[in-house]
Amino acid sequence: MASGRFGVTSEYLINAAEIQIKMAQGAKPGEGGQLPGTKVYPWVAKTRYTTAGVGLISPPPHHDIYSIEDLAELIHDLKNANREARISVKLVAEVGVGTIAAGVAKAHADVVLISGYDGGTGASPQTSITHAGLPWELGLAETHQTLVLNNLRSRIRVETDGQLKTGRDVVIAALLGAEEFGFATAPLVTVGCIMMRVCHLNTCPTGVATQDPRLREKFTGKPEHVVNFMRFVAEEARELMAELGFRSIDEMVGRVDRLEPRKALDHWKARGFDFSNILYQPDVEPEVGRYCQIPQDHGLEESLDVTRLLDICRPAIERGATVRAELPIRNVHRVVGTITGSEVTKKWGGKGLPHDTISIRFTGSAGQSFAAFMPKGMTFTLEGDANDYFGKGLCGGKIIVHPPAGSTFAAEENIIVGNVALYGATSGEAYIRGMAGERFAVRNSGVDAVVEAVGDHGCEYMTGGRVVILGPTGRNFGAGMSGGTAYVLDEAGTFPGNVNRQMVGTESLEDAGEIAAVRELIERHAALTGSERARAVLDNWAGLLPRFVKVIPRDYQRMLSCIRRAHEQGLTGDEAIMVAFEENARDLARVGGN
Repeated sequence: MASGRFGVTSEYLINAAEIQIKMAQGAKPGEGGQLPGTKVYPWVAKTRYTTAGVGLISPPPHHDIYSIEDLAELIHDLKNANREARISVKLVAEVGVGTIAAGVAKAHADVVLISGYDGGTGASPQTSITHAGLPWELGLAETHQTLVLNNLRSRIRVETDGQLKTGRDVVIAALLGAEEFGFATAPLVTVGCIMMRVCHLNTCPTGVATQDPRLREKFTGKPEHVVNFMRFVAEEARELMAELGFRSIDEMVGRVDRLEPRKALDHWKARGFDFSNILYQPDVEPEVGRYCQIPQDHGLEESLDVTRLLDICRPAIERGATVRAELPIRNVHRVVGTITGSEVTKKWGGKGLPHDTISIRFTGSAGQSFAAFMPKGMTFTLEGDANDYFGKGLCGGKIIVHPPAGSTFAAEENIIVGNVALYGATSGEAYIRGMAGERFAVRNSGVDAVVEAVGDHGCEYMTGGRVVILGPTGRNFGAGMSGGTAYVLDEAGTFPGNVNRQMVGTESLEDAGEIAAVRELIERHAALTGSERARAVLDNWAGLLPRFVKVIPRDYQRMLSCIRRAHEQGLTGDEAIMVAFEENARDLARVGGN
C-alpha cells in the first residue's frame, strides 16, 4: 500500500495475508517513485489500472497521512477492508523513529517494520543511496527501547530489513529487539541478480528487473534457489541460538545483554565509539512485555457496518438479492460500507454485483473514508455532507452526495466533501452537489466524477477516468497528472492560470462524441443530486459549451492516438494495445524519452 495506490482495490485487499503501508523505503526515505512510460507494458498497466506507455508517478507523501491520527485512520480503513489481514507500517531507520513507532503502535498497527539504508534497488536516486537513511541496527534499537519504555512493545510485532544476509544478522536483529526479519537483496541474488544497478533502465541483463520479453528470457532463477538459501540462513541462526542458550526467537528479543562491542573497536578508525545507547536495556517493571503478546483492538465491532449494514445487506451478499434501506449517519461513523464491500467481494469476486443491487440512503454527516474501497453493485446516497477521504479507493461503486432537502444555501458555493476525495479510486461513479476540498481525485485512475467546484491541487497524479467540474478550481490543477481527462467549466476565464502545465495541456471541447459524453455526465448529476447548477448549465448548454476547458496529459494523448491508429488497422483488444505501445516506445526513443 504505497503512496500511488496503484491497483489497490477491494479484491486486491481481501486476498492479502498482510497489508503493509509503505511510508518510505530505506534506500530513498521520503521520496516518491517514477516509472517511465517505456516500462509501463500493457500487463503492467492492466495491473495498475493505467494506460500502457504512459509514465507513472508515485507521490512522495501519502496524501491521506499528514499526522499520526491520519495514519491511524488508514490502518483502520485497511482493517475494515480485510478483517483477517495483519496491518503493517514500514518506517525508515532514522533519528526519532522510535517516537514514530510508538505512534504506529498507538494507531493499532499489528506490525512495524524498521527499514535500513543498505537495501533497495539500483532504481533509487544515487544521492539517496549514498547519503540518506541509517543502518537498521540504530533504528531498531531505538524503536524497541521506546516501545518498551512506553509499555507498547507487547502489542505490536517489530520487523527489520535492509541487507540482512546471514543467520548471524537474524540473531543480532532479534537481540536488538526484532521478532520478524525481511530479506530481499540476498534472495534476488540467489535467483540471478548480479547488481548491475540499472533497474530503472529496463536493461537488466539477467532478466530480473525488466519487462522486456527478450531480456526476461535470460532469467534462470527458480523458487528452490530461494528456499535453499533461506534454509541455510535458518540453520545458521539455529546454531547461534543454541550457543547462546535460547530455544525460541521470543526469548531472544531485546536481550542486548548477550551482545558486546567487537574487539575490532580498538582499531583507530573506531576508537571512541560509544555503543551504550544502542545496547541500553530499559529498566522497567517485570510485567512490561518485551515482545508481542497482545493482539491489537481495532474496534471493528463498533462500526456501523457490523452493527447495522451487514445484516441489512446479507440477502445481497449471500444470493444477490436487491436491497434498499435508509439509515442515519454521524461523523463518528468512519469507513462506512467498507466491511460490507469486502464481504461482497469475497462472495462475488472483483466483478461485484449488478449496478445498484445494494442501494443505501444515509442522512446526516458522514465521518472519514465514507464508502472506501466500495465495489461494483453498491450505491450510497448521502443527504448531508462527508469528511475527508470520501470515496477512497472506490472500485466500482456509486456515490451520490447532496445537501439536505430544504437547505437554503447555494450548494455550489459550499464545501460538502472534505479533502483528498477519491484518492486511488480505480472505477465507479461519484456525483457531488457542492464543492470538494483540496486534492480532489488525487491518483484517480478510472472513476467518472462530477463536482461543482474544487480546492487546490485538483486531479493531482491522476492516471485515468473523467472528472467534470462545473465551477472554479484552486491553484496547481493537474500536477503530476499523466492520464485521464478533466473538463472544467471556466465562466470567469481564469482557469488556465491555475493549471500546472508540466505534464498537461488545455484545449477547447470540440469532438462531438466527447461533448455528448460530458453532457450525459452532467445530466446524470442533475438527475441524481437535483443540482440547480447542473440544470442551469444544461439550460444554457450552447452558450456555456465554449467555456469548457479540457485538460489532458500530453503523453496520455499521444498514446491514445497510437491506440486509435492500431484500431484503424483492424486490431483489437490486447493486440492493439501492444502494437500501440511499441509504436509509442519507438516515438519516445526518437525524441530521447519522456
